[in-house]
Amino acid sequence: MPPIRVLIVDDSAVVRRMLRDILASDPELVVAGVASSGQQALERIDDLKPDLVTLDVEMPGIDGIATLVEFRKRFPRLPVIMFSSLTERGATATVEALARGASDYVTKPTSSQNGYELVRNELLPKIKALCSRLIPSRHISTAPVAEPPLHTSVDIVAVGASTGGPNALVKVIPSLPADFRAPILVVQHMPPMFTSLLAVRLDGLSKLGVQEAKNGDGLKKGQVWIAPGDYHMVVSADGGNRKIVLNKDAPENSCRPSVDSLFRSVAACFGSHVLAVVLTGMGSDGTRGAEAIRRAGGSVIVQDESSSVVWGMPGSIVSAGLANKICPLDGIVAEILSRTEIRIAAAGFRHN
Repeated sequence: MPPIRVLIVDDSAVVRRMLRDILASDPELVVAGVASSGQQALERIDDLKPDLVTLDVEMPGIDGIATLVEFRKRFPRLPVIMFSSLTERGATATVEALARGASDYVTKPTSSQNGYELVRNELLPKIKALCSRLIPSRHISTAPVAEPPLHTSVDIVAVGASTGGPNALVKVIPSLPADFRAPILVVQHMPPMFTSLLAVRLDGLSKLGVQEAKNGDGLKKGQVWIAPGDYHMVVSADGGNRKIVLNKDAPENSCRPSVDSLFRSVAACFGSHVLAVVLTGMGSDGTRGAEAIRRAGGSVIVQDESSSVVWGMPGSIVSAGLANKICPLDGIVAEILSRTEIRIAAAGFRHN
């Protein structure tokens, strides 16, 4: 297989040199070209034909978001990794870029950090995961699995996502109706500040209320909670009440927040009344939690491979035989509504 061709777009000569050195350290990657501005990248991309682009968020002239928008018009499936600073301004722009279709992001190290190693360890696995479509994939059986009884009500929806998740969430959450009759808990792999900004963006687009979760929040229908960065979000039963509990237990699958921890907790608290949704993402976080949900009698639906940015998390669940349904991204909302409307009607929502 030929090496993965990467176009580097950054106005900083220091960053361009660092990224060149990082890519040169891996024989599976090659620098297709460099551009010091968004305009230059747009002018050269047709000739360079990269497999992936690293794109600086903050550039003079045509900034990273404007460049991304033009890329998406011309190359809807081209993987783009945003390169941003860990500042509020950088985080805001990155969340905006992810919601507009950027595939993933890498944060620039601070001056006190070993920048080369931090970026290399974060960037290279993401490039390879996002370009995995260039490698022939192994066959995964998509045979259906047994459904729980149709009379089982859905009292909670738990969602897990990672790479490509913000853009998927922007398409799913705002499409749910204002009278949606179950609480929704979302784990999106992101660091602190990014998750709060994602919640604000989704809240502004949605008919449902969306907020970053706080410790002790009580569950109520028609409300969406986003797990805060660097905290696991789980549900605890306090008598007849269910509430959100945040903790800093050890990361699971190298993730905090972890989808597995959320899924296990909703399976323990709600049993067969859980609907889990696993969207695009790298890795396998959510598979063990999905097993707990299926064991308790709940349902698991996943995003399909063709519409996923990376089919790691949903693909792992399918490979384990835990998916009740595999849906394209534009079919996820209809599937959620179909399952919640059918099953909530039987028993109604029972928690305030």
